Amino acid sequence: MSDWHTATVTARKLAADGLTDWVLDIGGTPLVGSHAHPGQYVQLRLPGGEPGMFAIASPPAPAGTQWEFLLKDDGSLPAALLRLPLGARVEVKRPEGPGFPMEKARGRDLLLFASGSGISAIRPVIAAVRQDRGAYGRVTLYFGARTPDSFAYQHELEQWQADGVKVLCTVSRPGGSGWQGLVGYVQAHLGEERLEHAIAFVCGPADMVQDVMAQLARRGVPRSAVFLNY
Repeated sequence: MSDWHTATVTARKLAADGLTDWVLDIGGTPLVGSHAHPGQYVQLRLPGGEPGMFAIASPPAPAGTQWEFLLKDDGSLPAALLRLPLGARVEVKRPEGPGFPMEKARGRDLLLFASGSGISAIRPVIAAVRQDRGAYGRVTLYFGARTPDSFAYQHELEQWQADGVKVLCTVSRPGGSGWQGLVGYVQAHLGEERLEHAIAFVCGPADMVQDVMAQLARRGVPRSAVFLNY
């Protein structure tokens, strides 16, 4: 039995500058119900082509038949996937990686760090928090992008705030955009709050991840309380 399963492209729309919301229908395949943990990722490929890894941007759903992704217009495979017409077929493997350990975050303050397309792996975490908000302490999302037009899920940020997730957006290259918010990288905006008992979930480019981990360590967050999704 093949490890690869055939899914169908059902929707796509611009999510932000250089980022696209992209949806696969996995109905009728053994993949239904296989996405168990926020932050997991899958291998995708065009039939017979070279695969790539992509985080699932939608929350786990036992009977769900749609997986959402946030594709960055960067690299040959994402570019090829973005050119596919609706109804086209893509090959997919079962979700991989441990995802983020939601059970370890219960009863604690939760720090979420995402940069650029890394928000795709954090979005399902936020969905889980919103479903059971009382189970967690303070929840803060530190969300970084290059420019003000590069934030995916902008239309959702207000709802996340309303549901008890503090959202801090920061731009590394504001240029002449007139951006009035935070400037710089996410790790520069931890503020003065006590972090010793917090737990952190981090997703983004390798240098950002390393810098966030170093800053958290300086603030008393042990490495055992910092989780990546791989």
